[in-house]
Amino acid sequence: MNIKLVASDLDGTIIDRDNKIAHKNFEAISKIHNMNIPFAVCTGKSYSVSKKICEQFNATYGIFGNGTQIIDLRTGKELLRNILSQKDLLFVTTLAKRFHYHIHLYTDNEIITEELKYMDLRNFIIRNENSSGEIKFKVVKDIINYIETNKPDVFSAVITTEDSSLESFQQLLTINSNIDNAYINKRGKYRDRIINKDYEYINVSPTHINKNEALNFLGEYLNIDKKDMMAIGDNVNDLEMVRDSGFGVAVSEAYDELKKVAKYVTKASVTDGAFAEAIYKYI
Repeated sequence: MNIKLVASDLDGTIIDRDNKIAHKNFEAISKIHNMNIPFAVCTGKSYSVSKKICEQFNATYGIFGNGTQIIDLRTGKELLRNILSQKDLLFVTTLAKRFHYHIHLYTDNEIITEELKYMDLRNFIIRNENSSGEIKFKVVKDIINYIETNKPDVFSAVITTEDSSLESFQQLLTINSNIDNAYINKRGKYRDRIINKDYEYINVSPTHINKNEALNFLGEYLNIDKKDMMAIGDNVNDLEMVRDSGFGVAVSEAYDELKKVAKYVTKASVTDGAFAEAIYKYI
C-alpha cells in the first residue's frame, strides 16, 4: 500500500475509554516511524492537553482543537492557527448561559470554566497522564465577564448538558455564519466512563474548521494527496476525514455514522489494539 501519511484520533481510537493504551498500538506507531511515514495526531483537545501523549507517540504533526491549530511537533512550528473572534465567543457564551448550559473554553495553555464538571473535569482527572505541565485549569466566577476583561485567545468553546437535548440550541448557533459546531453524544454506550456520566456537548469553532479541512491543509503543505492518507477515528467529528481519505478506518466501537463511511471497520476493540489492527492491515 502506498500510504504516505497516517492520521489518527486519540480518545476512543488509540486511547480506550478507561484512558489506557494497548501495547500493540505503540508497536504499530514504531512501525510507521520505521517506514518514515509521517504520523499526525488529530484531536478535539488543545495541544497543551494532549502534549504528553504526542510525545509518547513521537507524533510528527498535531491537529488540535478539531483543526483550529496544526503544529509540526518535531520543530514546534505552528503551521495553522484559527481562534474565535471576541464577538463570536461572546455570542456563543451569552447564548449558552441563557439556557443554563455548561461552558468550557480551550486556549493555548488553559481550560477556562465556571465549574469543573464534564469534559473539563475529565481532562482535569487525566491531566497527569495525557497533558503537559503547561496546562492550567482556570475556574472563574463569571465566564462572560472573564472574556470581556481578559480577552483570551480561544480556539474552541464547548457547550454541555446532561438534562436536555442540544438540537434546538445547535440550530440557534447557525444564525452566526462565522462559527461551526459539532454535536457529540456521550450517552448510553458512549457514556464517559472516566467521570461516570452521560451527557452531550457541542464543540464550537471558527467556520470551515474541522479535522478534514486541517488534513487537507497538511496534505497541501506536505504535497501528499488525500488518496495516499490513512485516517482512523471513532466519533462523528472524524467522519469527513475518514470518508475522504484513501484509507478510512473506523474502530469497532465507533459511532454508527462513522462506520457507514469507513472503508474498513476493525474487528478488535480499542482496548485490544484496534489502531494496530488498521496499521497492520494496510502498512
